[in-house]
Amino acid sequence: MRDVVMDKTHIHRSLELVEQLFRSIDARQWDSLPLFFAPEVTYERPGYEPLVGLEQLLHFYRKVRVIASGQHILEQVVFDDEHAACWGRFVGVHKDGSAIDERFADVYTLADGKIATRRSYFFRPAV
Repeated sequence: MRDVVMDKTHIHRSLELVEQLFRSIDARQWDSLPLFFAPEVTYERPGYEPLVGLEQLLHFYRKVRVIASGQHILEQVVFDDEHAACWGRFVGVHKDGSAIDERFADVYTLADGKIATRRSYFFRPAV
């Protein structure tokens, strides 16, 4: 078994990237999203065609997203050099005023300190 050497700077950056991303989303700070996502990002989310590139991602958050407000509560974030994942709960309100309480998980591919791909999963009956 080989020894694992952890780079604390890398750990801090990866953890902070995910935590700050959700703080920005919850605060509706859409102009800050390019700080977290690579220009050629692909975001896959159930119920939507893949969002490819920052322009589509920003359009989704500014115009399409059905959430009016809320907070992501992260239970765990895990990562290595090129990947990350997190899971938790989102509690908020839809634009139509109905309540949201949704468990979720996200997986990411990282490149040059930013998110190159994001895939979201929601915990509800499907199969």
